[in-house]
Amino acid sequence: MSTTPTTASAASSERPDDDLGAAGSQLSTAPKEELPNLPSLGVIGWARWFWRQLTSMRVALLLLLLLSLGAIPGSLIPQSGTDETKVADFRKAHTFLAPVYDKLGLFHVYSSVWFSAIYILLFVSLIGCIVPRTYQFVGQLRGRPPGAPKRLNRLPAYTTWRTEAEPEQVREAALALLKRRRFRAHRAGDAVAAEKGYLREIGNLAFHIALIVLLTAFAWGQLFKSEGNKLIVEGDGFSNTTTQYDDFKSGSLFTADDLVPFSFTLDKFTGTYEASGPNKGTPRTYQAALTYSKGAYGKDHKDLVKVNEPLQIGDANVYLTAHGYAPLITVRDGRGKVVYRDAVPLLPLDSNVTSTGVIKVLDGYKNAKGVSQQLGISAFLLPTYTQGSETASTFPALRNPVLNLTPYYGDLGVDSGIPQSVYQLDKSHVKGFKDAKGAQLRDNLRPGQTMKLPNGAGTITYEGTKEWANFQIVQQPGTVWALGGALVAIFGLAGSLFIQRRRVWVRAVEGADGVTVVEMAGLGRSESAKVPEELGDLAAILYDQAPGAPEPDDSPDQDDTTPDSRVVPAEGAETK
Repeated sequence: MSTTPTTASAASSERPDDDLGAAGSQLSTAPKEELPNLPSLGVIGWARWFWRQLTSMRVALLLLLLLSLGAIPGSLIPQSGTDETKVADFRKAHTFLAPVYDKLGLFHVYSSVWFSAIYILLFVSLIGCIVPRTYQFVGQLRGRPPGAPKRLNRLPAYTTWRTEAEPEQVREAALALLKRRRFRAHRAGDAVAAEKGYLREIGNLAFHIALIVLLTAFAWGQLFKSEGNKLIVEGDGFSNTTTQYDDFKSGSLFTADDLVPFSFTLDKFTGTYEASGPNKGTPRTYQAALTYSKGAYGKDHKDLVKVNEPLQIGDANVYLTAHGYAPLITVRDGRGKVVYRDAVPLLPLDSNVTSTGVIKVLDGYKNAKGVSQQLGISAFLLPTYTQGSETASTFPALRNPVLNLTPYYGDLGVDSGIPQSVYQLDKSHVKGFKDAKGAQLRDNLRPGQTMKLPNGAGTITYEGTKEWANFQIVQQPGTVWALGGALVAIFGLAGSLFIQRRRVWVRAVEGADGVTVVEMAGLGRSESAKVPEELGDLAAILYDQAPGAPEPDDSPDQDDTTPDSRVVPAEGAETK
């Protein structure tokens, strides 16, 4: 053996350099010459390959991951379809990122080309997975469990024993036993074949179908949804049209005709609070008494809307989201004419509903000289005023309300064409009324009290206080389908994870000595540690109906053989 490599080495050392180069060239080109001519896949072949890849489970999971990642910028970056104001502010604050986001479609993620492509591919992938598996599973349900293998002792769970019962009796008893245990069982030659756990595949299919339903419902809800807010003072009403909302946003396919026709009036708002203790001032109940009607000529109905208890009218839900106070203000000009009388909603500043706002008198006011002017009055309300706490209310309810008013006159800027908040006052073109000492005029009023403007310019009266409530009207179709899909997906996934599919065979044949030999074997079609235990339980029951027979005296090595302990069904049964 040692001479062979030595001889080869000597021979190679005697070759000329040209021979070595030729040999190297032959060696380097030999594999290429032996490669077979592989046929081209062609268009149909590549299409089949692409379809197999697209409908594979790993690609479906990858697309689902990409869809989840794609939704992240939709929740972090302002979206043009939901809040144009925030998008405009973002463009002003980020002059470099805004053009990049525009090119990537990040200001309208859910309607962008790339997000829609992922969504559609995920649908196709899921459908491509479900259809063939459903067809295959239906075929399995229509068929019967396969017959017993020739050698049952090769299966992972196996047991055997001898009995004096007839083979036919054993098979009948095994068939009845397996059917009682909810196995699909039938006679197959000299054995009984049974299978159980079909709900595992049903759960798997249900999970995938529910996922499609969930994604469809989500897309439908996003495309046709609408959401708006409306602040309503006690006694005022609302009609479900786009012009009635304080702010409104909707999906890309939503139209005004999709709004549910209804209207309602806020009859009364009631709020109760903890009166004492460490939780003093904490709200106990918020409820709004409404009178609503469906359609243009519907009958009036009464209802209470509470926090997390919305009013449901068709596909629309009316939620109670906030509340505050609206002082009833009456303004008279220098001639004593009432030029303004309305309840003005104020915005809460803290948990005790300390509130602030602006009263704007735009038309009709004339001073003592008959000159038309605009009035702007800053208002600051303390629902419960306590001596020494002039800047904040000490309780949210109207126990001792005090309204601080600071009036101004001049141009409020409402005709400039620049949008402005109804809760803020532009003081750049107004002047404040002065008191007798030349200081800014301001006064604290209680309900029923009146502030007099200097030089006979008029009066401002605090008549009383109403309460307002803010309602969010949400209309999102597909929510019931989405909820149903989510529940089915959860139960389907649980079934596919915890239900184990397994097969059991029972063979009973007459041995050479005329005694029946019984063999039982089990096979789990998924990872399951319960197949041996279940087979042991079945064998124990069947052994009671077909008890073991004594072993023949001439059994070779009977005392020296150690049986396999994979399954020990009952005393006297021999195991493999």
